[in-house]
Amino acid sequence: MAKKKNYDEFLKNELQDPEVAAEYLSASLENGSVEEFLVALRNVAEAHGGIGVLSNITHLNRQSMYKTLSEGGNPRLTNLMSILEAVGINLKFEPREAATE
Repeated sequence: MAKKKNYDEFLKNELQDPEVAAEYLSASLENGSVEEFLVALRNVAEAHGGIGVLSNITHLNRQSMYKTLSEGGNPRLTNLMSILEAVGINLKFEPREAATE
């Protein structure tokens, strides 16, 4: 159990850096599912003070944020953008690489 606690603390510390958090979120979405992305976003939120702190910053309801960031959550784009802004991350789009034959 100590290893998990050490990892959780390490992850929390690392995700406080917006560049690391942005890469972490990008990788979770690129390599996983929407559910995995929401768990990753919740990890980033926890690293930035937790749901309670972010709900105050974003002016989003705390209970709604818990539900939104759960594995079964379905955040509205405006809520997602508010959360990302609060942790210092921009939402960005880029073209997919063309598949090679």
